[in-house]
Order: sequence, then structure tokens, then C-alpha cells
Amino acid sequence: MKKYDTYKDSGIEWIGEIPEHWDKATVGLICNLGRGRVISAIEMAENHGEFPVYSSQTKEYGLMGYLDTYDFEGKYVTWTTDGANAGTVFYREGKFNCTNVCGTIQPKNENQLDLRFLPYFLNLGTKYSVRLDINPKLMNGMMAKIPLILPPTSEQSLIADYLDRKTAEIDELIVDKEKLIELYEEEKTAIINELVTGKIVWNGNAWVEPVEVKDTGIEWIGEIPEHWDKATVGLICNLGRGRVISAIEMAENHGEFPVYSSQTKEYGLMGYLDTYDFEGKYVTWTTDGANAGTVFYREGKFNCTNVCGTIQPKNENQLDLRFLPYFLNLGTKYSVRLDINPKLMNGMMAKIPLIIPPTSEQSLIADYLDRKTAEIDELIANAKKLIDLLKEYRTALISEVVTGKIKVVD
Repeated sequence: MKKYDTYKDSGIEWIGEIPEHWDKATVGLICNLGRGRVISAIEMAENHGEFPVYSSQTKEYGLMGYLDTYDFEGKYVTWTTDGANAGTVFYREGKFNCTNVCGTIQPKNENQLDLRFLPYFLNLGTKYSVRLDINPKLMNGMMAKIPLILPPTSEQSLIADYLDRKTAEIDELIVDKEKLIELYEEEKTAIINELVTGKIVWNGNAWVEPVEVKDTGIEWIGEIPEHWDKATVGLICNLGRGRVISAIEMAENHGEFPVYSSQTKEYGLMGYLDTYDFEGKYVTWTTDGANAGTVFYREGKFNCTNVCGTIQPKNENQLDLRFLPYFLNLGTKYSVRLDINPKLMNGMMAKIPLIIPPTSEQSLIADYLDRKTAEIDELIANAKKLIDLLKEYRTALISEVVTGKIKVVD
């Protein structure tokens, strides 16, 4: 890519130098700013139509629903004024509506601004102006003060055309990788399901369909090998619970022993303490919240918070605990109580049906799944890294172009 012949300092730290012939202004100086209105789900349900309603979310470009009327027509830029996505900017064209958490932008002079250029620039710059508090905000007054770099309109259009094309290519690559991750996740779930429900068994040489089967009477499991048993979690396991562990306790008593909680990232790791409540082999699960029913295998010295249940076998010779999470992560979803705060408490966990192969087969299945899922997880991790790199490249390309570090030519 080429550079411009001469540059000047923009006076804006995150932008640096810009081409000598580019101008500088503020959003409010060259644009008229407006706002959407309150639009409820009831209004959309009672007046459903063809005209989109945009709100504060970012998925599907902020689309919230549809109405049979429209408040705006033409070319606009909108942005999210409130909430987690405050400062996210979109280009809009046609007939549409915006809720009250959307601001609207139109140029005072249409010959001065190609509106397609504006979101590329502002999505880099609004983050420096969002008021970060309990509810992040970027209201009209603050948007009006944001500095704006202005190439000649012909260059704005050239830049917008180029970035529309290049970002679409990058976005397509990202979508392809996301679909690949979905396929990997489906493959992993299918493999786990086949093995832990006995749809295929090890015959000494290969994984094959069992010769003799029996019905479990459980719809999502179906038939299992004839020699496998059936029980409930509470029948063959002792169930316990973690305790309240605060951030203050972890800060004042930091050590080497992990503390697990309700989150799923990093296998539920919340922090560390200098003491431990549990030692040995356990299975834990999340009892409350969005991740209720998520099950992990634990080994060693560790702690659990009060939103974690604990499982140990009553007879160690009857159960390889590594097998249990593979089975339960398929089955707990049928038992989680779904309300404002999803729950899977000890009493409900105890009632969950459990399929029990002979212990030797449990270990064989766990060994195979440990290895196979690790291979698939590595493929997923590599795909996610590539997505991150593509997103970084996308942002870097936009930044270089809209601030004039590289020149777009016909």
C-alpha cells in the first residue's frame, strides 16, 4: 500500500499524523445529532411490519424487530448511547426505526461527508469518549465533541468502498472459522454421546455397535449394552457443597490452592487460597446461575464456592470419576430448573439417572475421550486464535486507512 506525500500532526494522540490536505473537525460541527424513541416489544408485536427497529445490541447489526411504520428515511449513522455496547456505530440506509438507546447522525452538508466513511472512523474513536460507570454511556453531547478527521469527500468514498470490500472478505473468513468451530463442537458432543451411552463399545480391536442391548426407559439415552447397569447419582455417590469464599478472603489469604466457582472459563477457576477444603478425586458441578449443571472432574487439593456441588463415589471400585462428567454434561440439562436463576441443587442432582458400564470400560472410555476431546479442543483453540488474528487485522487495516497511514488508490 502507498503512503501520502506529506503529513501533519492531528493533535490527537490515538490518531497521530494525518495527510497534509485532510481536515479536522468535531462530529457536532459538521453533523446534526438526534435520538430514537421508546419502542416496546408490545408495540412491535401489535404493529408488526417490514421496517426494522434497531436497538442497543450488536448482533444482527442491532436489529431488535420490525414495525409497520418508520421514523427515519434516507442515509444515517446510528450509535448505541447506553449499556455494554455504548459507542458502537452503524451505517443505516432506507426506512427504519431506532429505540431511545440509539443516537442518530446526519451531515449538515451532504457534500462534505460520505456517511459510509463515518462508522469506520468512529468505531475506533468512540471508546475514548464513553463514560464508563455502572451503565456506560455516550450521549449526544459527548458524541458531538468527538474529533473527526475529514479527507476530501472523494477520498472518503474511495476509502469506504475499499473497506466495505476488504472487511466483507475478512468477515467471510471469520464466519467460515466460526462454522468450523461449531462443527468441531458437534463432533465432540457426538463422540461423547456415542461412547457414554453405549452406542459403540470397544471389542478389543475397534469401537463397534454392541451385539446385545436393552432399553433404559430414558428417552435421551435409549438402548444401552446388555451388561451395563443403571442407577441414579444419589444411589452410588455422596453429594456435598462448597462454601462462601469472598474476593476479600482470597486477597488476604492468597496461596497455591485453586478456588472453583460458577464460571466456565478456565474450568471454573475463580482464584487461589493458602488453604484447601477438598483433597483427592471429585466431580463438581455448578448449582446456580447461567452455567447451572456444568460438570467438571477435579483432582488434588482445591476449594469450591457455595455455588458448587461436589460428588464422590460411595464405592470407589464402582465408578471411575473421570467418566462421570462426560455423561452428566449431556444429562444435567434435562434436570436444571429454569427460572430467573437456573438451579440444579443437590436433591435434583441425586435423582439424575446414571448409566454405569463396568469400571474397566468406564476407564477405557474416559482415556479415549480425554485424548480425543483434547485433540478437538486444540483444533477449536487454533480456529479461535485465527479468528482473533483476523479481527485484529481488520481493526488494524481500518485504523491505517481512515487515519491516512496508508493511501487507498483506484
